Amino acid sequence: MNFIPKGIIPPIITPLKDDGEVNFPVLRQLVNHLIENGVHGLFPVGTTGEFYAFNNETYRKILEMVKEEAAGRVPVYGGANHITTRGVIELIKICEEVGVDAVSVLTPMFISQTQEELYDYFATIAASTTLPIVLYNNCPKTNITISPATVAKLADIDNIVAVKDSTGDMTNTAEYIRLTIEKNFSVLMGRDTLIYAALCYGATGAVASCANVAPRITADIYDKYMSGDMKGALDAQFVLAPLRIACSMGTFPAVIKEGLVQEGIPVGKCLEPIAELKPEEKEKLHKVLTEMGLV
Repeated sequence: MNFIPKGIIPPIITPLKDDGEVNFPVLRQLVNHLIENGVHGLFPVGTTGEFYAFNNETYRKILEMVKEEAAGRVPVYGGANHITTRGVIELIKICEEVGVDAVSVLTPMFISQTQEELYDYFATIAASTTLPIVLYNNCPKTNITISPATVAKLADIDNIVAVKDSTGDMTNTAEYIRLTIEKNFSVLMGRDTLIYAALCYGATGAVASCANVAPRITADIYDKYMSGDMKGALDAQFVLAPLRIACSMGTFPAVIKEGLVQEGIPVGKCLEPIAELKPEEKEKLHKVLTEMGLV
């Protein structure tokens, strides 16, 4: 399989109206805003997109709109996350029907799998589709990690093309790269403060939530690195870091949504029970965005 996940891929937030329904006109606005500011892919209905909040009908509509509005300008990665293998396969069938370019599959939530079970989970899912699959390790959220040895074994399956590492553990990311470097396989960074470091090790890009709010700055990390401007890439990484650190102020992805609202893109609030930022937190975020030149 020749598909190579690369560049800065924002896991795009899902704009919501006051009644909790998806705000599709604002979703179109966001898609164009991100592409016009240099991102290299779009990843709807991931963790940043509150995937857990929507039924399959709404899931399909979100994917269709992102795919339609992207219009082939960048690849679209559909999030396909569920607690069961058959649930993921059902979502992937929707992704196939919509025509996304690849799918990202998170480890199952709540249940605690062995590495053997994780291997079988991803291998069974891969066998159900011809779409390129990106493994997704978000251990801080799921409490389940995909070990480097398991990733190296899964990398031998033709349509498992990459892993996104959101552990924040650079040693883990480096091991993913070291053990798959001779294979047709990519590693994507999932911690926004470590994009530059991951590129130095050989990652092909990042799935970066902060790219929703700072797409051009985040894209600069990758673009400048690839052009050989190492200082410019590192400078962009340092500019981005305070925004990612500010995300600890609220329950994820409340800071990302509030950042977009402060930039004038009316994406609304997160679905309850995630609370809106407190006034003093909004003020702190506004200061960060001002210093970054975003508001």
